[in-house]
Amino acid sequence: MKKHIFGYPQIFLFSILILIQSCADSDHAIKMKGSDTEVNLAVNLAEEFSKENADFSIAISGGGSGLGITALLNGQADIANSSRPLTEDEIDLFKEKNIPLRTVVFAEDATAFVVNKDNPIDSINLKDLAEILDGTQDSWSKLSNSNLPITIYGRQSSSGTYSFVKKKLKIKFSQAAKEMTGNSQILESVKLDKSGIGYVGAGYISQNTNVQQGIKVLKIIDKTNTAVSPLDQEAIRQNRYYFQRPLFQFIPESSWEKVEPFISFEKNTKGKALIESSGYYVIH
Repeated sequence: MKKHIFGYPQIFLFSILILIQSCADSDHAIKMKGSDTEVNLAVNLAEEFSKENADFSIAISGGGSGLGITALLNGQADIANSSRPLTEDEIDLFKEKNIPLRTVVFAEDATAFVVNKDNPIDSINLKDLAEILDGTQDSWSKLSNSNLPITIYGRQSSSGTYSFVKKKLKIKFSQAAKEMTGNSQILESVKLDKSGIGYVGAGYISQNTNVQQGIKVLKIIDKTNTAVSPLDQEAIRQNRYYFQRPLFQFIPESSWEKVEPFISFEKNTKGKALIESSGYYVIH
């Protein structure tokens, strides 16, 4: 008899672990680790997949893209969810360990920048955003009537979102930035801090009105001087939002036969509908 066991730890733990379990043998037991951006989507997909495939169990944990990739290198995962491509160093490590990989790009996401609901600004340009995150601007006075100091809530360096934002803005993050372990912790911190700013996966917040309470999602003013929201699905489809990106799954060749039914499910009509209903975007 199939059963679903979900464990949602407190937001201050280093990872999220969810077990979707059935009467599975080792050939149908999948371990998926990595990106905190992708973890909610992975859970939604795994839940629906397990309804049609009672002989599979899928264990899912977040904690960051880098952690998932490391788990692959150590033989501790079948799928690494990653919100960034592999680095040159990681590619070399997989070659050294003779671990051939398959890469699946199964969805697209946008990174949202959030402030406290009482912050008067609604949008921000790329220059100001870069100067805030690298510490050049340390007060909200330039952008509003508030003289509050700016508090940055970001991710650890193992996070794909951390690497993505750093690369897109061509910055080094301020040493004063507070390193959070995931989307939930960033959002809760910004809700409680009128001076706060943070960045999270847009898919994490777009379909959950409870998560959106207490925060404001900023529109990003791009190089064409157009303000675009990461929650504007049409803008994402037209590739007009500056901080949008593909989402990856890296799979060792040795695990491919086992995980291929799940990957196929992600790509079928039901899987694509789930991706979109979860607040993410289908790769066309």
